[in-house]
Amino acid sequence: MMRLHLEGEAAQEELGRRIAPLLTGGWIVHLIGDLGAGKTTLARGILRGLGHVGAVKSPTYTLIEPYEPRGRHVYHLDLYRLGDPEELEYLGLRDILGEDALILVEWPERAGAALPPADLELRIDHAGEARDLEILGPGPRAVALIETLAAAFPVGVGAAWRT
Repeated sequence: MMRLHLEGEAAQEELGRRIAPLLTGGWIVHLIGDLGAGKTTLARGILRGLGHVGAVKSPTYTLIEPYEPRGRHVYHLDLYRLGDPEELEYLGLRDILGEDALILVEWPERAGAALPPADLELRIDHAGEARDLEILGPGPRAVALIETLAAAFPVGVGAAWRT
């Protein structure tokens, strides 16, 4: 696990940019935090880090927004308005999970058992105007990602270690 204190939205986006190249192959990333914590901001940073140059909007109403930066399949899900986990079947979740895609999921707890466990969790908490972020992951890929980030932080992103 890694904890960071991020000062401002730009620091959140920069963290996403730094995480992005480490997310090779298929990953399921859970973005966890209260309303307004910056889950979409972090997703925007990841997408920018993968080469996406267009708008990144919260998929609050569409539930799923697909992207293809540099030919890579990325799906950004916002399950806040999900009425029932069964709705994910109608939205094509099974097909998405069958791809070698990066899947960024806001409000994953609303999916229940319909969504596989995360490869990586990014937990964001309000800290006044700043954000406290925990990066967690159960598997070896997540551990390697966290070790790589630990070697790079806090240089140049407005981040500070928290104990």
